[in-house]
Amino acid sequence: MSTERNSLARLALAAALLLPGAALAQAWPAKPIRIIVPFATGGVTDVVIRTVAPKLGEALGQPIVVENKGGAGGTIGTAQGAQAPADGYTFVAPAASHTTTPGLYSKLTFDPLKDFVAVTQIVTVPYILVVGPSLPAKDLKEFIALAKSKPGTLAYGSAGNGSSNHLAGELLEIMAGVDLVHSPYKGSGPALTDLMGGHIAFMFDPINTSVQHVKSGKLRPLGVGSLTRVKAMPEVPTIDELGLKGFEAVTWIGLLAPAGTPKDIVARMHRELVKVLKDPEVQERLASQGAEPVGSTPEEFDAYMRREVEKWGMVIKKAGVPPVQ
Repeated sequence: MSTERNSLARLALAAALLLPGAALAQAWPAKPIRIIVPFATGGVTDVVIRTVAPKLGEALGQPIVVENKGGAGGTIGTAQGAQAPADGYTFVAPAASHTTTPGLYSKLTFDPLKDFVAVTQIVTVPYILVVGPSLPAKDLKEFIALAKSKPGTLAYGSAGNGSSNHLAGELLEIMAGVDLVHSPYKGSGPALTDLMGGHIAFMFDPINTSVQHVKSGKLRPLGVGSLTRVKAMPEVPTIDELGLKGFEAVTWIGLLAPAGTPKDIVARMHRELVKVLKDPEVQERLASQGAEPVGSTPEEFDAYMRREVEKWGMVIKKAGVPPVQ
């Protein structure tokens, strides 16, 4: 009888040695989990992750430690995540810039697709096309007509060359067939101030920061960059429904794990995070930030990122946006 038990024990040990990923997944998580936010503290990515982290930690039975590793458009922290052990204890929370870096950076130390496995797209934060109150265009049709009548004169602000709201402007230029002028700033805040002051004509701004200025009458919304209307401004139509079919310009926040992370761990993290996104308290806090929960499957998120890499690569090439060295 003892010989039989010893044989079973040896078989179990051999199976564990042959399947280290499965053994690891069964014990996971056994210690705190780190989520790298590749941006500064207080930004929209940081706020969203810190909104979901406490309840996610409760669901998993381990604390979620959020680490901000900002710099170089999010590439520094993302590179650290790519190099982390694929043991389920390090994740990365990228934003939309994750899918523009292949077209913008001539030298990347990581592959945004190959070096990670998708967990889920957590939220989207739509961009909204806003103009100053002095601009005569009252809707998108009038705006495009004005741009065509005065080529090379309507200037728009952005957070800098290659930023997501810069590329949204380039996408508008391509799809509407207009000639616009890009005015890069050191951040969206100064650009927004100049827009309200009448120094530039328009910009694409995340809805969470522009909504207060729209409600006060300092800015006029012409359309949102998501494919569906947003809860924060349901009266504002999408640019897609206004005639530029397929136009989509949003910032998004997702969760990635280093390539090679066991599938069981990815599935568990996805399952628990989707549950958190359905929590009424979490939804209320995200809505106050202009963020719309998504909770896509890993396969859906992976496919979405691949489409975004292709789309923005085309925009960057066609617009002649210079690479970041």
